[in-house]
Amino acid sequence: MLVGVSSAVRTLLRAMRWPLGVGAVVVLAAALYWHWRIHRFDNILRHVAEEYGVDADLLHAVIWRESRFNPMAIGRRGEIGLMQVTRAAAADWAAAEGRPVPTIPDLFLPSVNIRAGTWYLRRAVDRWTPRTDDPLPYALAEYNAGRIPVERWASNAPTARQFWQRIEFSTTRRYIATILERYRGDVLLSSAEHGDANPP
Repeated sequence: MLVGVSSAVRTLLRAMRWPLGVGAVVVLAAALYWHWRIHRFDNILRHVAEEYGVDADLLHAVIWRESRFNPMAIGRRGEIGLMQVTRAAAADWAAAEGRPVPTIPDLFLPSVNIRAGTWYLRRAVDRWTPRTDDPLPYALAEYNAGRIPVERWASNAPTARQFWQRIEFSTTRRYIATILERYRGDVLLSSAEHGDANPP
């Protein structure tokens, strides 16, 4: 790591001697900032992923979509933190884990927020695993839109492709497609980003 940093510093110093050096410095600084921003919670992610049996790369994709790794993010409906956890979801997590219900300031703490969000996502994956060929689109839809609409959309839709065609919210389709593409390069549902409710 120090080798990479010292190399980056040398590159910066060299760039400052060139006419376009300022631009190069800005670009490099921005790249270093974004790398730090999206990887600063990796240790927590790995630990929580192992604790709940969820792939850390999936959590990374969900956090990217939910908050762009901003631990202070607040959603339009009051969702909080990295994984945009609601107070109701946090209360469910606390009850299931035998913990005190986290306060709003607690939900801004990455370790609390990631645990509560991961537990919620794991519960959704477990709910849909015996009912479908691919539980992840269902679980992500539940994470985004809630259980009630997902139960309605999943009625008589045992495959992810059938389920996909029944999702009524374009925002939920885009949400699922974005995460699956980032997580596993899934193109099955990526046409949703272009407004197509019926993928090829």
